Amino acid sequence: MILTGQEIQAQLGKNIKIDPFNESRLNPNSYNLSLHNEILVYEEIVLDMRRPNRYKRYTIPEEGMVLSPNQLYLGRTVERTETHNLVPMLEGRSSIGRLGLFVHITAGFGDVGFCGYWTLEMFAVQPIRIYPGVQICQIFYHTLEGAVTEYDSGKYQKNRDIQPSLLYRDFDEQTDRQMRLGFPKE
Repeated sequence: MILTGQEIQAQLGKNIKIDPFNESRLNPNSYNLSLHNEILVYEEIVLDMRRPNRYKRYTIPEEGMVLSPNQLYLGRTVERTETHNLVPMLEGRSSIGRLGLFVHITAGFGDVGFCGYWTLEMFAVQPIRIYPGVQICQIFYHTLEGAVTEYDSGKYQKNRDIQPSLLYRDFDEQTDRQMRLGFPKE
């Protein structure tokens, strides 16, 4: 079940932390999060899953920044969230989607126990001007059934900034695991 806005507010300081919190951003069943003033853009022509990819950091000026189609932009929320005993989910706001901006390409599903800023995987259908501080997405919460195991990954947990892909770490762990099991190195 999805929590109502009233229940989100009732859970603040208990199972939900949103910092900063502004009651005017509370919706009937979600809370609007805003865009930080920095974004990352990968510099590689071909992104490689097995290694870190170079990127450049940009500051979004107050007068806005135009995002181009066919380019991935990584942003983050201004708000830091922490969730316990619930599943946090992120979704783009419909007003943003109606302008052709995808706010998260695949990573809208959070884990129980996640603490940090949400990295936004932004992709524009056509050129669009974005602004720092705009309410860009909404977080909502699902209840759980069964025993709770909280997220405790070293990759993205307790982040303090935009997080580029750290998938390459999984390959290192997979190689280590294969070597322990006697598989030949690829």
